[in-house]
Amino acid sequence: MRPPSFGDFWLLLPPLLVAGLSAGPPQSFSPSLRSWSGAPCRLSRAESERRCRAPGQPPGTALCHGRGRCDCGVCICHVTEPGTYFGPLCECHEWVCETYDGNTCAGHGTCDCGKCRCDLGWSGDACQYPTNCNLTKKKSNQMCKNSQDLICSNAGTCLCGRCKCDDTGGNGLVYGKFCECDDRECVDDETEEICGGHGKCYCGNCYCEAGWHGDKCEFQCDISPWESKRRCTSPDGAVCSNRGTCVCGECSCHDVDPTGDWGDIHGDTCECDERDCRSVYDRYSDDFCSGHGQCNCGRCDCKAGWHGKKCEHPRSCPLSAEESFRKCQGSSALPCSGRGKCECGKCTCYPPGDHRVYGKTCECDDRRCEDLDGVVCGGHGTCSCGRCVCERGWFGELCQHPRKCNLTEEHSRSLCESADGTLCSGKGSCHCGKCICSAEEWYISGEFCDCDDRDCDKHDGLTCTGNGICNCGNCECWDGWNGNACEIWLGTEYP
Repeated sequence: MRPPSFGDFWLLLPPLLVAGLSAGPPQSFSPSLRSWSGAPCRLSRAESERRCRAPGQPPGTALCHGRGRCDCGVCICHVTEPGTYFGPLCECHEWVCETYDGNTCAGHGTCDCGKCRCDLGWSGDACQYPTNCNLTKKKSNQMCKNSQDLICSNAGTCLCGRCKCDDTGGNGLVYGKFCECDDRECVDDETEEICGGHGKCYCGNCYCEAGWHGDKCEFQCDISPWESKRRCTSPDGAVCSNRGTCVCGECSCHDVDPTGDWGDIHGDTCECDERDCRSVYDRYSDDFCSGHGQCNCGRCDCKAGWHGKKCEHPRSCPLSAEESFRKCQGSSALPCSGRGKCECGKCTCYPPGDHRVYGKTCECDDRRCEDLDGVVCGGHGTCSCGRCVCERGWFGELCQHPRKCNLTEEHSRSLCESADGTLCSGKGSCHCGKCICSAEEWYISGEFCDCDDRDCDKHDGLTCTGNGICNCGNCECWDGWNGNACEIWLGTEYP
C-alpha cells in the first residue's frame, strides 16, 4: 500500500480548511516533502515528527494531537468519525460554532476551529453578550420573557436582554434563546444516560431509535417497526387515525384535541371519537340519539322500536322517516321550523303548552314580538304570528318608534350619539332620540347600532336557535332554554 501523497492530504482535509480557516499552519509546515507519489520522505524521522507536534511540545509527546498519524511531516487526521478532526495538526475538533438567534457567533464574531472569537465589546460562547449594556433592567427583562411571560423560562438569568441558561453540571443541557429547552428531562434516572442510550434528545423530548419506546426510550419492542405500524394503521390508512401515538403495535389515543375540547377517543386504532356524537344530539330531549338509543363511535345504536340517524323515528309509524320529515318541514328549511320536535309527521312545539309557539309546523312564534323586558310590541301594537301590527302613530319592528316627535332636532341627535360622538355609530339614522339601524345590514342592532348579531351563537342554522333574543353578541334565552345558543330545553312543560 502506497503512503499518502500531498494530493491525498488535500482530499482528506475538510472543505472548511480549504476555504481558509483563521488558524493557519505553523511557519515550519511544508505540505509536501516527497518528489512524487510513493517516493521516499526527504525528512529525517525526528524532523518529520517535530513538524507533526504542536509548537513548543518536547519530543515524545503525542503527534497530531493524538488524533491522526504523521506522514513525512504531514498530519493525516483520523476519519473514524468523519469530519470530527481537522486542521494542519488535527487540532480542531468541531466544525460548527455556537449560534444565537439563528446567527453564527451572534453576528459579533468569527468562527475559528469550532469556537467563536468575539469582536471587541462582545463575549459569551456565541458572542451574544455585550460588554456594556445600555438597556434598563425593565427593558432587559422584557426582552428575556418567553411566550408564558417567564424570564428565561425560570431556567436562567437575563443579561442585557439575553438569557444565560443554567449550566450547573457544565453539560449544556439547558439551552434556547429563552432557555426553553431542558434536556435534563431526557436523562434516565436509573442509567443516567440521555434517552437511555437508545435515542436522541431534542428540547427535552426523546426521539427513540427503532425498536425502543417510552418517555426516555426505556422500553424495547419485540416486534419490527413495520409490524408495529401495520397493527396501528386504521381502515382509512392513517396511523392511529391521526388521533393517537403508535407504541409497539398499540395505539395510545389522545384525550384532548388541539382546540382543548375533551373527547372520548377509543378503539384499537383510535377510530372512534365520541365527540362525533354531537351530530346526533337532540336538543329537545337534551340527550344523544333522542333518548332512544346509545351513541357509539359517533353513530346511534337505536333501542327496539326506533330508527333514524338520531333514533327519532318510531317503527310503529306508517310513514317513512323521509315522509315524516317532509310533512314536518312545511315551507321552512328545518322540521317544525326549528321550534319543535317531529315525530311521525306531526310537530310538537316547544316549550310544550306555551301558547306563544304554534302552527302546524310551529311556524308562528309570538315571543319574537317581545322585548328583553317581555313587553309585547312595545305596548303599542298586537302580535300576529311573530310579527307586530302597530297602532296608528307608531312603527318599528317592535312598534318602538313614535311617528310624531316633540324633541328638537338638536336634542334628538344628542341622544343618538355614541361615546365617540358618531351618530348611531355611522350605521343608522336618528329619529326622536332613538337610533333606527340600517335595514340593509340585518345584523346591526343595539341602542346605538353598535352591536353585530352575527356574533351570537347559532344552532341548526338559527341565531340563538330561535329560542332567545340576540343582545349585542350574546343570546338572552327565553324561559326553559339554556346553552350558548339557547339550544337546550331544560324547563318544565307549561300548564
